[in-house]
Amino acid sequence: MNSPLTVTIGREELVIRQRWEVVSIVNDILIAVWFIIGSVLFFDESTATAGTWLFLAGSVELLIRPVIRLSRRLHIKRIRSSGSSGDSGYEF
Repeated sequence: MNSPLTVTIGREELVIRQRWEVVSIVNDILIAVWFIIGSVLFFDESTATAGTWLFLAGSVELLIRPVIRLSRRLHIKRIRSSGSSGDSGYEF
């Protein structure tokens, strides 16, 4: 995951240089989405079960957060041991 990832959408390009940071941000957004939708679904008894499942999905993603951070640290350690510096110094 050293080289930038380039995503082309029409005439626009998105260059992602800090993939681990992006993965963490996307995960955080999904956590918020699951909990917001789950909360709205709790307003009606007929959708409370779906809301419960979304709360469970959000909880699982909260568990994924430290896994992403650990993966990033292990990746950086591997990069450093191979002679390249891959840490931007940004901690999330």
